[in-house]
Amino acid sequence: MHNTAISLIELGAVFFGLGVLGKLAWRIGISPIPLYLVGGLVFGSGGLIPLDGIEGFTALSGEIGVVLLLLLLGLEYSAAELVTGLRRSWVAGLVDLVLNAAPGVLVAFLLGWGPVGALAMGGVTYISSSGIVAKVLGDLGRLGNRETPVVLSILVFEDLAMALYLPILTALLAGTTLLGGFTAVGISLVVITVVLVVALRFGKYVSMAVDSPEPEVFLLRVLGAALLVAGIASQLQVSAAVGAFLLGIAISGSTAENATKLLEPLRDLFAAIFFVVFGLNTDPRTIPPVLGYAVALAVVTTLTKVATGWFAASRQGIARMGRARAGAALVARGEFSIVIAGLAVAAGAVDEQLAALATAYVLLMAILGPVAARVVEPVVRGLQRKRAEPAAA
Repeated sequence: MHNTAISLIELGAVFFGLGVLGKLAWRIGISPIPLYLVGGLVFGSGGLIPLDGIEGFTALSGEIGVVLLLLLLGLEYSAAELVTGLRRSWVAGLVDLVLNAAPGVLVAFLLGWGPVGALAMGGVTYISSSGIVAKVLGDLGRLGNRETPVVLSILVFEDLAMALYLPILTALLAGTTLLGGFTAVGISLVVITVVLVVALRFGKYVSMAVDSPEPEVFLLRVLGAALLVAGIASQLQVSAAVGAFLLGIAISGSTAENATKLLEPLRDLFAAIFFVVFGLNTDPRTIPPVLGYAVALAVVTTLTKVATGWFAASRQGIARMGRARAGAALVARGEFSIVIAGLAVAAGAVDEQLAALATAYVLLMAILGPVAARVVEPVVRGLQRKRAEPAAA
C-alpha cells in the first residue's frame, strides 16, 4: 500500500508539473515539447530528483502517446489528399529528404555510430514536426495563405516517407539479415498499399465500424481499434506508429472530425508523458559532450529546411515572402524525431549518446521553429527595405 501511495504522489506531481510547464510554454509562445523533455531530464536517471516506481505506467503510457500522435496525424488527411499531395510534392519532397537527412547521417558517421546510427540520425534531422507546424500556422493566422498547401504537401510526403522508413529502421535495429530487412519493407509496402486502397474505396465502411452517436462508445471503439491495429502492425514488423497512422487515414469524413475532437485531450496527455519518458531515459550528463554537434545540426538544418520550403513554394509560383514563410514554417522538429531516437535507443543497437544528441537537437529546434516562423516576415521586410533604399537614392 505504501508503494502505491508513493507512486500516486509521484504521478500526481508529474501530471501537475506538466500542466505548469504547458501553461508556461504557451504563455511565452513556444511548443511545450522542449519543456516536457527538460522535465524528464530533471526527474530521470542522473537528474536532480530521480523518480522510482512509476516506470511501468510511464513506459506503456509513452507507447500509447506515440500511437495517438500518429493516429491523429492520419486523421488530418484522407487517402485522396495523400495521393494528391504526393503527386504535387514528390520533387520537393526528395529535395527535402536529401538536404535534411544528410546532416544527421554525416554527424552519426563522424561520431562513429555506424550505418544504423546514421540511418536513425538521418531520420531525426529529416522530418519536421507536423504538430508544431500546424499549431504555429494556426496561431499566426496563416492557414489560408497561398504557401500553406505547399507546406502541408511537404508534411504529407514526409509522413509517407516515414511509413516506409520506420519498418526499415525497425528491421535493422532488430539485427535482421538483409533478406529480413527486405521482407519487412515488402510487408510494409503491401500493408500501406492495401490500407490506401481500402481507404479510397471502402473508407466509409471503416468509419461506420468505429462511429457511434454516444461519445463514450465512440471513444472506446476508436481507441480500441487504434491499439489493436498498432499491436498487429508491430507483430508484422510494420511499426505500431505506422499502423496507427494508416488507421487514421482510413477513417474519413465527419467520423474523422469527431474522432479528432474527442481524442485530442487524450493525445495531449499521453504525448506529454511520452516526451517526459524520453527525457527520463536520457542521462543529462551525456548532453554536454554532444551539445556542440546539436547546435551545429540546428544551424545547418534550419537553413536546409528554409531552402526546402523556398524551393517548393517557388515551384508553385509563390512570391518571395511566401517562399520565406514556407521555409520558416518547416523548421521545427519534435515528436517524430523523438520517436525515431526512442526506437533506436530502446533496441540497444546504437550508441546511447544518440538519445542525448536527439534530445538536445529537438530542444533547440522545437524552440527555433516557432521563433523562425514568427520573425521571418519582419526580417524579410527589413531586407527588402535595405535593398530598396540605395535604389531610391
